[in-house]
Amino acid sequence: MAWATSVNVVLGSLAFTIFWVLAVFPSIPFLPIGRIAGSLLGAMLMVIFRIITPDQAYDAIDRQVLGLLFGTMLVSVYLERADMFKYLGKFLSWKSKGAKDSIFRICLISAISSALFTNDTACIVLTEFVLKIARQHNLPPHPFLLALASSANIGSSLTPIGNPQNLVIAVQGKISFRNFVMGILPAMLLGVVANGVILICMYWRLLSIPKDEEDETIKLVEEDDLNSHRFSPATMLHFTSLSSPECNSTMEAINEQSPPNINGNMGTTSHNATLVERLTDAFSMEILEGNEDFLLGWKRMLWKSCVYLVTIGMLIAFLMGLNMSWTAITAALALVVLDFKDARSCLEKVSYLLLIFFCGMFIIVDGFNKTGIPSTLWDLVEPYAKIDRFSYLEQKWQHLQP
Repeated sequence: MAWATSVNVVLGSLAFTIFWVLAVFPSIPFLPIGRIAGSLLGAMLMVIFRIITPDQAYDAIDRQVLGLLFGTMLVSVYLERADMFKYLGKFLSWKSKGAKDSIFRICLISAISSALFTNDTACIVLTEFVLKIARQHNLPPHPFLLALASSANIGSSLTPIGNPQNLVIAVQGKISFRNFVMGILPAMLLGVVANGVILICMYWRLLSIPKDEEDETIKLVEEDDLNSHRFSPATMLHFTSLSSPECNSTMEAINEQSPPNINGNMGTTSHNATLVERLTDAFSMEILEGNEDFLLGWKRMLWKSCVYLVTIGMLIAFLMGLNMSWTAITAALALVVLDFKDARSCLEKVSYLLLIFFCGMFIIVDGFNKTGIPSTLWDLVEPYAKIDRFSYLEQKWQHLQP
């Protein structure tokens, strides 16, 4: 692309620099307006400086990326409601063999969850469980938190939905979901393993606590968790025994309300009949409440299964090469319908500020491209960037040999 006029190059570079500074340093003293406002400011300057026209600015916004971002964020909200991340957190401590084993588990789970649900979501929802693991091992949390954060960044590179930058690359580069995953998978696996090894080597002494002390700590934490959840109404499907305090209090209340025996045997028979009738009513109410809890539990389990199936279907559609944006939106709306209630609470959890940020960024990047600076820089490095074939590298290596 040819260079634009000198004025446009200077003004376009100025608008891009303002955006870049605010994106990297959102609380800069002379203009502490943040990344989102900085994105909108840069986009507005591109139009005011006449680097691009208003129509070109609207056309620069990639609606496919915005649709895919919106759909995947909404699906992640419903997965969180369906306790997906809670189950992943339980796996982190299931039959753990020590602190070093937990480091590797955190690296693996963080990488997988960030590849499927974005790295931000993985870090936010898994931090609670990682801190719990640190308490179980009676260790400082920073080795485990570093494993979570670093592996989330590594794992998010695997898929186009792992982070917003991948979306832009996949959509604008017209790279299918399958090809994207297959191309990044080897590097991602090596990165996760290397990350775990490096963290264990860095904190080897800290993670090498005596096994007996660690087991006692884990046992105490597990007992506390068990006591806090034991005998909750949601988990009790059996009925209260006749010897329980609740039943005794019910009997006392019935006896207090029963009329005194004044007619001998006839009074005794009437009293017993009344007592049996009231006991029957009391136990009938308990049975009805138990049945309601049982039905609610089954409905909850069925809904969770539907959420997981819809998510798996979305990933399969991605691998089949279907349009990622419309696939994600369809999956999100399917979950909204299956939930069968007002979706406002779930829609409010979508990060609309991120969508606004990308709208401004698309306009800024398109305007900066029109200055001719990026294309000129690419022309300079392109002859040295053709490394997509092993034979090319081999030829270059042989050429460098004396």
